[in-house]
Amino acid sequence: MSTSIDNSFITQYEKDAHEVFQLRGSRFKPSVRFRDGVIGSTDVFQVIGKGTATTKARHGTITPMNQSHTTATCTLADFYAGDWVDRLDVAKINIDERKAIASGGAMAIGRKIDNQIMTALDTTSQTAVTITVTSDAAVLNGVLETIEDLAILDSFVEGEMYGVLSPRMWARLMRLTQFSNADFVGAGGQEFTKAIPVGQRWKFWQGVLWTFHSGVPGVGGATSKGFVWNRNAIGYCAGEHPANLAGTMQGETSIGADITWHGDRASHFVNHAMSGGAVMIDDTGVIEINSNDTTAIATS
Repeated sequence: MSTSIDNSFITQYEKDAHEVFQLRGSRFKPSVRFRDGVIGSTDVFQVIGKGTATTKARHGTITPMNQSHTTATCTLADFYAGDWVDRLDVAKINIDERKAIASGGAMAIGRKIDNQIMTALDTTSQTAVTITVTSDAAVLNGVLETIEDLAILDSFVEGEMYGVLSPRMWARLMRLTQFSNADFVGAGGQEFTKAIPVGQRWKFWQGVLWTFHSGVPGVGGATSKGFVWNRNAIGYCAGEHPANLAGTMQGETSIGADITWHGDRASHFVNHAMSGGAVMIDDTGVIEINSNDTTAIATS
């Protein structure tokens, strides 16, 4: 055998390509008022103010509450996630390029939904809770203060509350016995999956469904943010996709997928498209959490 046989060695590539790690679609859709199938460029959520009960004299007239009526307008923006697949390039590879691009496009559109919702959450004018992360006790007290503030604003309604934290803040909470121990969080209420796609889990604690997200504002930095909110405080509207786009993501109508052949380019174009927008409906239903992700996790 020739001693230079190694010059003829070949390299084999696996057929299953690895998609770079990424958040797989939207996590926040179940946590807001979601309206799909919108016809037009805007959608309006109506808001009715509080009423006050009063007394009256016998046979006297009742003072009308005169509840205020306002609106919150959600403006739709168009988003696309697509790429070309050249026909002759396909003949030179052993992976399903169209499938890979279609999967990546769907996930990119889903992440855009979360990004829009977090942008709306970040518009709250309520006083933020700054959590000092130097001890476990300080972390616990800060999170409880957030819940207290929402209760004072009459916007804390158990079963309607959601919270999102940075991965670092989530790790800090997991150090707390009250947050992670089954003696405080029963097995029946530890995970919430109803109406949420498989794999998108929320942890139920103190009347709030909690999760973490790598896309929160300032994640990993000294000014990382989190939010706790009432589901009805934020609205998301999604336009109906064009008839030539097939519905995706468990049959919903807000995201469309399209694979078309372009003879002049000898290529397929694989595309996902969506019109959507988020809006703050009631500012008193969102509290911002500020923390420092660069600080080491406390050991006591």
